[in-house]
Amino acid sequence: MEKRTYRNVFAEAGIDAALVQEKTAACFEEIFYGPDRFYHEFGEDMAYMEDTGNHDARTEGMSYGMMMCVQMDRQKEFDRLWKWTKTYMYMEKGVNRGYFAWSVSPEGVPNAYGPAPDGEEYFAMALFLASHRWGDKEGIFCYSKEARSILHTCLHKEEDGEGRGMWDPENHLIRFITECDFTDPSYHLPHFYECFGEWANEEDRPFWKEAAKASREFLQKACHPETGLCAEYSTFEGEPFGGLQDVFGRHDWYYSDAYRTIANIGLDHEWFGAERGYGWQTKIAENLQRFFCETVKEQPRAIYSIEGEILGESALHPVAITATNAQASLAADTLSGNALTCVREFWETPLRKGDRRYYDNCLYFFALLALGGNYRIY
Repeated sequence: MEKRTYRNVFAEAGIDAALVQEKTAACFEEIFYGPDRFYHEFGEDMAYMEDTGNHDARTEGMSYGMMMCVQMDRQKEFDRLWKWTKTYMYMEKGVNRGYFAWSVSPEGVPNAYGPAPDGEEYFAMALFLASHRWGDKEGIFCYSKEARSILHTCLHKEEDGEGRGMWDPENHLIRFITECDFTDPSYHLPHFYECFGEWANEEDRPFWKEAAKASREFLQKACHPETGLCAEYSTFEGEPFGGLQDVFGRHDWYYSDAYRTIANIGLDHEWFGAERGYGWQTKIAENLQRFFCETVKEQPRAIYSIEGEILGESALHPVAITATNAQASLAADTLSGNALTCVREFWETPLRKGDRRYYDNCLYFFALLALGGNYRIY
């Protein structure tokens, strides 16, 4: 990867660089070591990230924690999280051999024996960045080898004669879970796939380049053309997915998972889109920020249909909405109007307290990194 420069949106908003660095460092310390932390050390050399709303450790949170650590140059915490993940989440037998159990108790007992693909893709990216930033070590800390192994399993599982891959081999789109042929728009990370196309096993690099293209095409269909909102789950064609409600509940609305989608679009634009003229990213961000700043400006955070109808319930993660709305400003051509409003609102919003703080504060920290120019490719 060529040397890159990173946009500091907070500076464009007139916020002093020293304050940004101070707030970012303080946020990391609160998440990892403060009174409301959800990083917990385990034994002499391991640690886990607790989903405080469900009181378990998830591949989502473990991989998020690793990404936080590599971005902040905190190798000790990174290695603790990765060792816990490999010790208690990695599945060495059964149909899902080679994947990670998506939910495990704080004591290290799996609650399920299925994987969640967003965990695997974040693990791989965090491990590659760790390799580039700190260098490979031995065993499970040979980071790049571990990352390539994860990605190989994700693509070639079916060739082993058991289980399914995490990406559809025909359309190059990530599945919600391996058993199902639909997707979650917030799982689509084309900016990661661009990197995988350079760093994965050589024979798999063409797939990842196609996956980046396919996911960008998918996201343009999945985000509503007026509101910019997307559903939590969707078909591979980008339509809200309303099936299997008896198993998964309702997920055809703009709800918790979906908030991450606009943050991902913003970061994709920051890493690759601006230089390649991806104007569609800017348009989606503008539409979503207009929806929140103008259409529902006087309404509390709620649950919405992708058309923008307020469905009458409070959002489970309101701080996450504020954080991801702000991260969308990475796709703005200039920081003004609604884009500036969203950044200022986020800057003035504190970390969330209480049982549901885990998800909100993870997205909060990623937005802090990204808007300060500190969410980087190494």
